[in-house]
Amino acid sequence: MKILFYLKKFFSYRLAIAVFVCGAVVMIFELIGSRLLAPYLGSSLITWTSLIGVILASLSLGYWYGGVLADREASERRLALIIFVAGILIMAVLPLNKPLLNFLLTFVWPLQIKSLLASIWLFTPASVALGMVSPYAVKLRLANLSSAGKNVGSLYALSTLGSLVGTFSAGFWLVPFFGTQKIVAGLAIVLIILALWLYFTSPRLAEAGGNFNKKLIPKFFIFALALFGLTYWFTRSPADLIDQDTAYSRVWIYDSMWGKTRDAVKVMRLDSGYDSAMFLNSDDLVFDYTKYYDLAEYFNPALNKALMIGGAAYSYPKHFLKTYPRAELTVAEIDPAVTALAKKYFRLPDDPRLIIKHADGRVFLNATKDKYDAIFVDAFASSFSIPFQLTTKEVAQKEYSALNDDGLVIVNIVAAVTGPKGRLTRSLYATYKEVFPQVYLLPIGSVAEASRVQNVMLVALKTKIKPNFEPLTSPYKDFLSHVWTKPLDHEPILTDDWAPVDYFISQAL
Repeated sequence: MKILFYLKKFFSYRLAIAVFVCGAVVMIFELIGSRLLAPYLGSSLITWTSLIGVILASLSLGYWYGGVLADREASERRLALIIFVAGILIMAVLPLNKPLLNFLLTFVWPLQIKSLLASIWLFTPASVALGMVSPYAVKLRLANLSSAGKNVGSLYALSTLGSLVGTFSAGFWLVPFFGTQKIVAGLAIVLIILALWLYFTSPRLAEAGGNFNKKLIPKFFIFALALFGLTYWFTRSPADLIDQDTAYSRVWIYDSMWGKTRDAVKVMRLDSGYDSAMFLNSDDLVFDYTKYYDLAEYFNPALNKALMIGGAAYSYPKHFLKTYPRAELTVAEIDPAVTALAKKYFRLPDDPRLIIKHADGRVFLNATKDKYDAIFVDAFASSFSIPFQLTTKEVAQKEYSALNDDGLVIVNIVAAVTGPKGRLTRSLYATYKEVFPQVYLLPIGSVAEASRVQNVMLVALKTKIKPNFEPLTSPYKDFLSHVWTKPLDHEPILTDDWAPVDYFISQAL
């Protein structure tokens, strides 16, 4: 009898449970939405702004329309139908996201437009449906006007509590342990099961106590099997693609062909854009820009201890260990899961001369007491966007303090040098000039094409002694011929208070 009593008690909280679960789903859906967009549009401030703005607008529309429908005729069966539709709309994101995002990439539109359109197409329908749940549940709960305030307040408190649980569970647990597609499918399944439970236990369909309508059980079982089959179909990854979510990024690893020679390479992508690659049949560096880090030895022949901010697949750190057999390299890589993938798929060795610190580059610089002969910066938050905290005058001062007297910093920038697409390059140049006595830019493409987006290496020297950029025999002679010698348009310096890096990158791309 006690079991029946508690079962009846549990079913009496149907509305509260529905509101709590939908509140959690909203936040998980929003957070996981960034992972769906990241491989195509990046995870920059612009992408996040579009995603959050669209979902807030969609929820507002849902609140309004849910209230309108509730005033016409409110019933638990109709609420169940709304939740069921929300689950189906979330499930629909799985087959639609790749075709829609690939279609968007065919257009030469600003990132703001692409991210807004992608967010509207993928997240508005389900978010509107989820927004309808709370006002509809409130209408069903308002049986006694004398306690209306308490009932409304408790439901919205439960919705907010559900959102908090969804936020923390997604950020701390779901994303690191489950793939993006599986989480989306899981949200859809949870909503559909919740809707069916509400529908079958509705007072108008079942006896008090919430017993299921037995005639519907076989249909429910068949529907559940079909649902799980569709989920498996849409969440499976291609056999040749490793698709893994970490606490910081969505990582893709796959084999491809590189350059005119069509050499076989293994590629690691974090969010959007190539981040690292290695040749399957050699230890040569794949990307030309990484070879420019070797200029550190030319500017500072006493290169014995270096720091690299950003590891990814550790392409250059492996080259550094091989090229400088007596030197030590510390790598500040924020994501331990990425390091694990590099060890598993990219031949990253265990070497006492390679010291790996899993920390944000800026946080590491803030805390380190060590001195380095060179600091290499190759960190990107999204697409070609350097994390803003690694672009400011304050971080340049930290780097200056962490260098020995003849030390230098080499920063990889993806932008133009001249024109509107070069604002980030020129701002970084102006910022480092505030701290370092000598700063140089080396566009690795043709200097004549300075208005084209390319890798631009910024070199900042702590010494005041002018280097020789025209050596007769140096193996780096070709690299040094890329030094930019023309005047640059003025740009403001970047600070922790003002560093619109994502905006500059959106102009470049």
